[in-house]
Amino acid sequence: MCKYYSKMGNYNFDQIINRKNTDSLKFRALKERFGREDLIPLWVADMDFQSPQELVDAMVERSKNGIFGYPFVSKEYYQSISNWQWQQHQWKVSEEEISYLPGVVKGIAFAIDVFSDKGDQIIIQPPVYHPFRIITQLHEREVVINPLILEEDQYRMDLDGLEKLITNKCKILLLSNPHNPGGRVWNREELKKLAEICYKNKVLVISDEIHSDLVLFGNKHIPFATVSKEAEQNSIILSAPSKTFNIAGLVTSYSIIKNKNLRERYHKYLVSNELNQGNIFAYMAIQIAYEKGEDWMNELKHYIEENIKFVDKYLKANFPRIKVVLPEASFLIWLDCRELKLSQKELNSFFINKARLALNDGAMFGKEGIGFMRMNVGCPRTTLEKALKQLMDATHSLF
Repeated sequence: MCKYYSKMGNYNFDQIINRKNTDSLKFRALKERFGREDLIPLWVADMDFQSPQELVDAMVERSKNGIFGYPFVSKEYYQSISNWQWQQHQWKVSEEEISYLPGVVKGIAFAIDVFSDKGDQIIIQPPVYHPFRIITQLHEREVVINPLILEEDQYRMDLDGLEKLITNKCKILLLSNPHNPGGRVWNREELKKLAEICYKNKVLVISDEIHSDLVLFGNKHIPFATVSKEAEQNSIILSAPSKTFNIAGLVTSYSIIKNKNLRERYHKYLVSNELNQGNIFAYMAIQIAYEKGEDWMNELKHYIEENIKFVDKYLKANFPRIKVVLPEASFLIWLDCRELKLSQKELNSFFINKARLALNDGAMFGKEGIGFMRMNVGCPRTTLEKALKQLMDATHSLF
């Protein structure tokens, strides 16, 4: 196996770690979700890298005590979040503005409960993270579609279209910032205009910023609440270290709300339903990751950048009919497969049964995702090499 080390060279992201006997969704659900188990799993958004050793060591040391009683939420926990938001994004956040959440998607569901009623409209901008649509529908709200525009190999928001479709029934807009699955890092001007439109029309913005720390190639994440006073007073920001440090199973999400009235209403809902309390390891993981994980994260981002460039270069050289929508953030690649001229059913069958790869079906992100697939490159380089070789071999069945 060829060895690749990140720029600083302190961590080895080439290490192959066997996850098959760890109740990993990525592996255990292959048969159920894709119909077969002999696939390289490049779908669900967690990575195949071990979390920072400092975090692992802290959890192992805590476990040695053998008692797992009720946790105390320390000042240091809140301070670690505040410090991180300032250091990474130059955003001042106070303790009172933060609340623990049992998941970002759950946080969206709670906001839908609190700030809208059955029959109200909620705006999404597909292709976009599919729980935005699913959670809205399950709460018996109407999904209003404002599709993104793919232009010059990157997405932009249709802000003119957004302004035209808003009615007095529109209560919430769900924003993916940075965008999933396209990997777009929205700039300040776009976010500011979005904030103006939503504030003027009394549409609350719920901003999912779970990928905010994994900005790549010199891009800069802009927290939605920082772009204007309107944005600050008309938003709920949801985030977590889970994608950044590969700890999704520890449930480490939180909300940040600047507007006192919105915060009190949201926090009241959480407290009254006992949804604002985490477990021992959730609190610990957040604090340790934010206090000691920055160097690991920086090397991780460099490794992901190289993985993205590797996939892009390989496809351009060997199979240019599949194009990479180059992400500006995260370890997810949006593959444009429209030149294959396959139906979505045929496209999925090609990847599963010919290439033996498990990717996310682009159509799950909305009809705007038809002709696309989402690939997770948060894995060792040799895994990608094998996956792309299988893809290349499978193309012989097409052409």
